[in-house]
Amino acid sequence: MDKNTIIGFLLIAAVLIGYSWYSQPSQEQVAEMQKQQDSIAKAKQKEEKKKQQQAKAEKEQKEEAKADTTALFHAALTGNGSNVVLKNDKVELTMSTKGGVVRKAVIKGYKDRKGSKDLTLFDEKDQNLNFILSTKDSNIETQDMVFTPSEQTDSTVTFTATDSDRKLTLKYRLGKDYLLHASLQTEGMAGLFAPGSKFVDVVWKDKCRQQERGFSFENRYATLTYKEHNGSTDYLSETSEKKDERIEEALDWVAFKNQFFSAVMITKGQFAPNALMTSIPLEKKTEYLKEYEADLKTDFDPSGKEPTLLEFYFGPNDFRLLQSVEEESEFGKDLELERLVYLGWPLFRIINRWFTIYVFDFLTKMGIPMGIVLILITLLLKAITFPLVKKSYMSSAKMRVLKPKLDAATKQYDKPEDQMQKQQAMMQLYSQYGVSPLSGCMPMLIQMPIWIAMFNFVPNAIQLRGEKFLWMDDLSTFDPIIQWSKDIWLIGDHLSLTCILFCASNLLYSWMTMRQQRDQMVGQQADQMKMMQWMMLLMPVMFFFMFNEYSSGLNFYYFVSLFCSAAIMWTLRKTTNDAKLLEILEARYKENKNNPKKKSGFAARLEAIQKQQQEELERRRKMRGK
Repeated sequence: MDKNTIIGFLLIAAVLIGYSWYSQPSQEQVAEMQKQQDSIAKAKQKEEKKKQQQAKAEKEQKEEAKADTTALFHAALTGNGSNVVLKNDKVELTMSTKGGVVRKAVIKGYKDRKGSKDLTLFDEKDQNLNFILSTKDSNIETQDMVFTPSEQTDSTVTFTATDSDRKLTLKYRLGKDYLLHASLQTEGMAGLFAPGSKFVDVVWKDKCRQQERGFSFENRYATLTYKEHNGSTDYLSETSEKKDERIEEALDWVAFKNQFFSAVMITKGQFAPNALMTSIPLEKKTEYLKEYEADLKTDFDPSGKEPTLLEFYFGPNDFRLLQSVEEESEFGKDLELERLVYLGWPLFRIINRWFTIYVFDFLTKMGIPMGIVLILITLLLKAITFPLVKKSYMSSAKMRVLKPKLDAATKQYDKPEDQMQKQQAMMQLYSQYGVSPLSGCMPMLIQMPIWIAMFNFVPNAIQLRGEKFLWMDDLSTFDPIIQWSKDIWLIGDHLSLTCILFCASNLLYSWMTMRQQRDQMVGQQADQMKMMQWMMLLMPVMFFFMFNEYSSGLNFYYFVSLFCSAAIMWTLRKTTNDAKLLEILEARYKENKNNPKKKSGFAARLEAIQKQQQEELERRRKMRGK
C-alpha cells in the first residue's frame, strides 16, 4: 500500500467522520424527535385501549345475545364444542363443532423440530377462522356458534346450526391428499339481509409456528402470500411489520406460509378488492415466526340457492405437489400455488424452473442421497460452463504471457498525463496479438446467475429437509460445530462448519484469481491490484457473517462449487504451456502485422474509441492555446 493510497484512506475517513459530526441532530432536534416518539407511543396506547374497550363491548354484546332468547340462532350460542376428525394418509384435521372450522392440522410423514414423527402445522391456540354474516339487525359469527355434526365419515362432515326454519350449514370433504373442500350455505334467511348484500366476511388469523431449528433463517421464508385474480403472486414484507395492509386487487387465494409448509385458503369466485392483511414478526423466544391476519370478503348468496365454495390446502411447499393441487381443485382456476416455492427473480426463476428442478427431480427419483445430488448438480453445472470458463482462462493466460511485451511497449508512458497513450499502446498490442482484455471477467459473469439461482432454490427445496449427509444432520438448516445460549452480534448462537468450509474455499479461489490477475497487470494496474487484493480477501469474512445461519445444504453447495472452480483453475494453469501459447500469439502477431486492417472485434472498437477521445483532447488543447 503506497503513500497516496494511505492518504486517500485518511481523507475518506476524515470526510466520513466530519459528515457524521455535521449531520448529528441538535439538542432541539433530539427533543423534537423524542416528542414525536412519545406522541407515537401515546397514540399506540390509545389505539390499544380502544381495541380493548371494543373487545369488551363485543363480549358484553355476545353475552346479551346468549341471554336473549329471541336472538338469531340463540340455541347455537350456548354449549361446548366437541371434536370431529377428518383424515387420510397425508393429513389429519381436527375440527370443532364450536365454530365449525379446522382447529388443528397435522401433516403426516414430516418430523417436527423436536423429533415427533408427524408435524403439527397449527392447533386451536394458533389459528382461528370466522365467517361473519351481516344481517339488517346484527352480525352472525360462526366462531360463537356450536354446530351439530352429521354425515360424518373419515373424509366428510356436515355442520348445521338451526333456528326455527332457518339453517346455516358448513360442509367439508377431505380429498386424497392435502386439499379440503368446503362450502357455506344458508336456508330460509334471505329476508334477514339488506338488499344487494352479496358478500360474507372472512376473518382468518394464525400464529405461524417455528418448525425448523434455525429461527432467523426460517423467518426469512415465512410470508403472508396471496395471488391476485388474473395476476401474479405477491407477499407482505418478511422482515418488517405490516398492519392492515390494504390490497386493492381482487384475490384468488391467501396463504399463511412458513419455510416448508403452508395453510392456504382458496375461493371459487374471488376475494373482493381492499382486503386487509397483517404480518407481524415475533421474537425468537416465543417459538413463533409471525402473526398473520387476513380480513377478506368473498361471494355469498343470501337466498341460499348457491353455496359459498372454498378450498383449503394444509401441506408442504413442494413444487410438483403444489402443481398437482391445481388438478385436484374443482374451481378450474390457474392457481399457480407452486409460486409458494420461491425460485427468485425472473432470470433466476427461469434457470430453476426449467433446469434445476428437472435435474433435481431426475436425481432424487434414483434414490441418491441429497448431499450427492447437490454434488452432481454442481458437477453438471461446471461441465456445462467449462468451455466458456476455459476460453476465459486462456484469454487471461494470453495476457499473462504478453505481460513482458506490454511492459516494454508502455514503459515510456509513466507520467500521469500519458495514461491515454499508454492505454492506446496496450490496446494496439492486444489487437495485434488477437487478445480481448475483458474475457478474463467471464467466469464470474457466467457463474453469478447460477449462484443466485441456487441461492433461491436450495433453501426452498423441502426434499432437503431432515436429510442427513456426512456430518450434517439436516441439509435444510445450519450444522453447528459449537453452540451457546445467547446470540452474539453478527454471529448468532452457533458456528456452522459448512459455512467455515465455504468461506475457506472462497478464500482459496479468491487467492488464485488474484494471482492470475496480478500476473497479467501492467504498470499502475499492478499497484491498483494490491488494493483490490485486500477487498477480495475481506469478502470471505463478510460471507461468514452473512451465511453462518444459512442452511448447510446451501453452504455445502457453495463450498463444492468454489472448490471445483479452484481445481479447474489449478488444472488449467498446470496444463497450459506458456511457451507454446506465446508462439501461437507471435504467429498471430505476424499475420496481423502483414494485414494491419485485421483487428480483433472488441480491441479494435475500443482502440477506435480511444483514438477519438485522444483527438478530442488534442482539439481542446489547441482551442485553449488560441
